[in-house]
Amino acid sequence: MKKIILLVLNFVLLAGIFGGKSLAQSSVNATATAQVIAALTATETAQLNFGRFSPETQGGSILLTPDGVLTTQGTVISGGGAHSSASFYITGEPNATFSIILPSTPAILTNTASSKTMQVTGWQSIPAPGVGAGKLTGGSVTVQVGAALNVGDVNANPVGIYTGSYSITFTYN
Repeated sequence: MKKIILLVLNFVLLAGIFGGKSLAQSSVNATATAQVIAALTATETAQLNFGRFSPETQGGSILLTPDGVLTTQGTVISGGGAHSSASFYITGEPNATFSIILPSTPAILTNTASSKTMQVTGWQSIPAPGVGAGKLTGGSVTVQVGAALNVGDVNANPVGIYTGSYSITFTYN
């Protein structure tokens, strides 16, 4: 009889341990955070300007480096006047890094009088383009951009002013 009672008590004890619901619970209040940073802004402070030139009999190209050095190739002759690489003033979160994405296609400059065109290719920048290329030391930095202007002969690119636009993208990393 004692064995039966012990067996029944063990069964009841085990059923209570394994069969019942646990009444122990734990909850905690956790913390979530977020930080808003300064917006990344870009302002054009100098336009890309290939200056004055004559294409002569065969044309060629004008190379303008990001630091403002101008050279000509082919029969293109520089006619003096002002030229400048493009310059962009970038502001944002101090010490943050950002990417520079230069145009992947040519920019088209169109003669305002004749609708003849020239192409701008060979984009370069200081700092160099790419992911994490720039750093906003102190919250700002200047990015300089240069390119090549492909010029036809005097018939393809007659006298006049040529204008166009292009897009550069600056993004936080």
